Amino acid sequence: MHDFCFTIPYGLILVAGGVIGYLKKGSTASLGGGVGTGLVLILAGYLSFKASEKRKNSYFALALETVTAAVLTWIMGQRYYQTSKIMPAGIVAGISALMTGFYLYKIATGGNHIPAKAE
Repeated sequence: MHDFCFTIPYGLILVAGGVIGYLKKGSTASLGGGVGTGLVLILAGYLSFKASEKRKNSYFALALETVTAAVLTWIMGQRYYQTSKIMPAGIVAGISALMTGFYLYKIATGGNHIPAKAE
């Protein structure tokens, strides 16, 4: 499974969450945080996708995805610890922790496995 298969939807979820947080509560922090990190992840997923079309790995994209997910895990985990609110802090921390684990697995196994071209 290529990293961009999960990264782009993960980024879209964060963008949607940021917009929803802004619309429901007027939270500019939700808007900035959700849209900002979501767009970074969508960009990283796009870079990874484009590299896979060239039958290569984008280690820059994989590093960017990993760092972004790890930072979100830490920040939202801290927020969950302080507030005990499942939504949004607990959900985002949980999803981000899973994604960080997935990205670390991808790094440990050498990135996206590109099958040999059939001739």
